[in-house]
Amino acid sequence: MAHRQMFDDDDALLARVRELANEFPEVSEKISHGRPAFFTKKVFCYYGGSIKVDGEWVQHPQSIMILPDDDERRALAEDPRVFIPAYMGVSGWLGFDLDDETDWDEVAELLDMSYRITAPKRAIAELNARL
Repeated sequence: MAHRQMFDDDDALLARVRELANEFPEVSEKISHGRPAFFTKKVFCYYGGSIKVDGEWVQHPQSIMILPDDDERRALAEDPRVFIPAYMGVSGWLGFDLDDETDWDEVAELLDMSYRITAPKRAIAELNARL
């Protein structure tokens, strides 16, 4: 069963996330469960997420879901912009809300961290060679 599209193609925040995500080597985009997903062999970022509060779904349509390393996960969990997404939170994923005041350097760092956890070694080597 196909999921309905859960994002707006004209979303400026999504456009910026796409721009940042596509700077990494070997990145592709697909729609997964109605949301954009950025991946190499594995997904490193989803755009949009949700949580369940008192039995009701609460959408975070303008957010990224990333897989942080263990040390950063603890620190990020203290940030009010961060949420534990439904389904994926139990696997260590975190959601990070975006808005017009978003620090895009911070988002780039979060994407970089998640990318390095999920990407193949050759893609990480290519990324490191760029630095």
